[in-house]
Amino acid sequence: MSRVSRLATAAATVAALAVTASGCVTVHGEREIVPTATEEEAAQALKDFTAAYNKADKAYDPALSAGRVSGPLGAINQAGLKAKQQNNPDGNPRHSPLKLTDAKFTIPKQAGWPRWFVADTQSNRGAQTRWFLVFTRGGPDQLWQASYLTILATERVPEFKLDSDGWAEPIPANSTELAAAPKDLSASYATYLKDGSGAFAPGKNTSEWRAARKKNASRPGLSTQWVDQPLTEDTFAPRGLRTKDGGAMVFFSTRHYEKRTAAEGVRLTVPPDLAALMTGEVKRSVTTEYTSNQAVKVPAKTVDGAGIVFLNRIQGTTGAKGA
Repeated sequence: MSRVSRLATAAATVAALAVTASGCVTVHGEREIVPTATEEEAAQALKDFTAAYNKADKAYDPALSAGRVSGPLGAINQAGLKAKQQNNPDGNPRHSPLKLTDAKFTIPKQAGWPRWFVADTQSNRGAQTRWFLVFTRGGPDQLWQASYLTILATERVPEFKLDSDGWAEPIPANSTELAAAPKDLSASYATYLKDGSGAFAPGKNTSEWRAARKKNASRPGLSTQWVDQPLTEDTFAPRGLRTKDGGAMVFFSTRHYEKRTAAEGVRLTVPPDLAALMTGEVKRSVTTEYTSNQAVKVPAKTVDGAGIVFLNRIQGTTGAKGA
């Protein structure tokens, strides 16, 4: 028997033993806990995203960035470009290329797919802020796509827990070590906005937003209602990294609807970009759909009385309906 034949036979025997012992075969290391990307892969993903983002923004063409965005960032990006393309068919006359520099990559170790990492960068859109992008990849043959974006003041950037080799620790979606499991944050936030219940700390995106809604719910000639929904499927799934203090920084998504209804004889005004996403005819009401991505600091369960603190929330219009 040739050396090649002996190696093939041995490989087949190992595979058969693997099936007998566990019922499945490990392919491409999916069961092995490994870094989700190399520094070089992460840097290339950031470069590819920035190039696609700039091309799409210059032309106002969502197709040019569609392959490099997903999740809440993708929904916001694609809807915004669609609206602007309709109102500016010749492209963006004020295009200024986005530049992301001084990149620092926080790469977790995990088994299986999807895999993801966080890029912390300096942008040319604000000297005192950092852009955090979550990149997700669904499989070995798929592209890295930016699924979350949050912008933080430099003093609010958390310190992540790293092992001796510099790899980060991902937080399981169903973790019981935190004040709230990442998988529950989206639904909990939607409930909080409705009735004020939950472990969210007071602030701009929690108590102050609820107060603003209450104030604006009824005005002369106009009433406004809101519906908030969790958003967790596929690339909208939460992503969390352990921080040095035992808590976690978690990115999660939500969907929000705002319905404005005018009194008889009152005309509703619709901005051009909103009109570009509109279905139906505006007679008495406009319902606007928003997709929101947020980053929060979730304390460890052992920290008494600590609430979930919003670090940042970015919301974009993703649909509208007239009635």
